[in-house]
Amino acid sequence: MSTTQAPLRWYGSGYPSVDPAGIHQVLAQVEQPCFIVATAQGVGAAAGGTAAAGGEGPGVLAAAPALPPHRLGSAGFRAAHGVRQSYMAGAMAGGIASADLVIALARQGFLASFGAAGLLPQTIEKALARFAAEIPGLPYAVNLIHSPSEERLEREAVELFLRHGVRCVEASAFLGLTPHLVRYRLAGLRRDPAGRIVADHKVIAKVSRSETAERFMRPAPTAMVDALLRDGLITQEQARLAHHLPLADDITVEADSGGHTDRRPLPALFPVILRLRDQIQHEHRYATPIRVGAAGGLGTPTAVAAAFTMGAAYVVTGSVNQSCLESGTSPAARRLLAQADVTDCVMAPAADMFEMGVELQVLRRGSMFAMRAQQLHRLYQAYDGIEALPVEDRERLESQVFKRPLEEVWQECVEYFGRRDPDQLSRAAGNPKRRMALVFRWYLGMASRWAVTGQADRTADYQIWCGPAMGSFNAWVSGSYLKTPENRTVADVAHHLMRGAAFHTRIAQLATAGVTVPASAADYRPVPLELPALLEAAG
Repeated sequence: MSTTQAPLRWYGSGYPSVDPAGIHQVLAQVEQPCFIVATAQGVGAAAGGTAAAGGEGPGVLAAAPALPPHRLGSAGFRAAHGVRQSYMAGAMAGGIASADLVIALARQGFLASFGAAGLLPQTIEKALARFAAEIPGLPYAVNLIHSPSEERLEREAVELFLRHGVRCVEASAFLGLTPHLVRYRLAGLRRDPAGRIVADHKVIAKVSRSETAERFMRPAPTAMVDALLRDGLITQEQARLAHHLPLADDITVEADSGGHTDRRPLPALFPVILRLRDQIQHEHRYATPIRVGAAGGLGTPTAVAAAFTMGAAYVVTGSVNQSCLESGTSPAARRLLAQADVTDCVMAPAADMFEMGVELQVLRRGSMFAMRAQQLHRLYQAYDGIEALPVEDRERLESQVFKRPLEEVWQECVEYFGRRDPDQLSRAAGNPKRRMALVFRWYLGMASRWAVTGQADRTADYQIWCGPAMGSFNAWVSGSYLKTPENRTVADVAHHLMRGAAFHTRIAQLATAGVTVPASAADYRPVPLELPALLEAAG
């Protein structure tokens, strides 16, 4: 360890550690200040104590202040959402971000978003009833995903949220604003006794493009506000207040993530959105500036620390939580996720926006889903309906992909959409290409379901949403107790990512003072922590 001598002395309770293991232990005590000192045995590190000019004792070469994990990120985010740490587990559709996951993190002081996208209203309602019964008063969010091909589901989801008093929605995959999302936001506006505007319905918008971010950063569009008022869905007071605050309280900058993603690098995208926020804040002078968080690629403490260093108010994880015990996917899918490398991800057509050509990022290892889904989209683009498919292509689909006659698949689509969204069938009537799209979407939808249920005879078709953060996480925890999926819990993962981020932030602080920490002492490794210690560390 090298640095430059400073004219200060260290006063503490223990003698400085000079060996790498002892130095690591000192650095890991993030709740205590760390001093790099010169001793007769060499340069070492000490936790706690104070530094002052003159006197006897080891000379202080550099120092890093105490940095408990709950000091990372924005105090405003923690206060607004009632959480202990600036950390959020983002939604994973189809209930993969399960009620169990949300409850487990809420009890530990973290925010999590329930993966309501793709679920029927009655399934969402059961989760909301659990939250009311099991974590009353604790924070949670529910995902609202943009559903351009199933508008009814978006509307029914918002009606559920309003009926059950959901206080926070994570809006994702929105290409533009919709009346349903705007209604949710505005229906929670009021003034407190002091005359301040209060937004009881918080919106966390997940974006990957600056034009989308700007829509959420500005007040709700006047035309939508007026239409909601005419329809009696908001009050005149709420319509007036709508022009004084942004549509979203928080903007999550989503980089190279699992599921819907533009795969943009976080260091390139985040500063652009942050600068846009500052420009719009200067223009509108909001009483509470919009907070900007970071997501995508955050699978290690160093990545989380880097996000906070860039100015993230909070961080959001996704793929890594899917490999945890509380996730709503199958043990078989968790095992595949735990084996993933950084390069084991690929883009494939998305079921919910299949006709638009929108893609999402999935796990390639152990699955042929991406290749088969891409084949279906090529056929969709090339032909006007199932009947127009060449005989050899149709036979290959029925034997290798669908493993049943396509007419049987269509009948299943009729039964499914007859219950879920009859408008889909109306739009397909007399439209062979639309009918083909629904049949092909059957495979894409079922592929994610097979992964969730762990259907053994469909392993090769598993659709597992995953980003490169999963491979990064696996490399980091290799050799630790978290290598095994059965040992992974969402609270443990959150704790170690945040505590490790504090650890690496202090190493960076020391580096700016000229301190070179030995490589063996500069790597935060997860070790099991008992529940009382976990709660204390959470702040």
